[in-house]
Amino acid sequence: MGDLAIAQIALPEKACYADLCFHAQQAAEKAIKAVYLHHKMTFRYTHDLEILIVTLTQQGIDVPQKVKECAFLSVFAWETRYPGFEDSVTIEEYQNVIHKAEIVVAWAEQALGS
Repeated sequence: MGDLAIAQIALPEKACYADLCFHAQQAAEKAIKAVYLHHKMTFRYTHDLEILIVTLTQQGIDVPQKVKECAFLSVFAWETRYPGFEDSVTIEEYQNVIHKAEIVVAWAEQALGS
């Protein structure tokens, strides 16, 4: 099961929305890295979507603004993975994160198809 599919499942008992947001971020990250591979480019080993997106654009790959606006998802790659992080992710924020991850995945799928 892919990370986006995991992120979209109902919230499991004793879980928090930040857990699902982690999977949404992973889906977006993996989608961006798939675009790198499609163009036979190497990528930095980072979870920072902004770095990955900026580097793509520097290499001449068109990244739409709506994808660039998803770079904030990076926070879910590390901040929510460490002890002490309080789950302050609301259902509305979670739904926005899912929507943004879907934008990145859809863009990557289109880029891979071209």
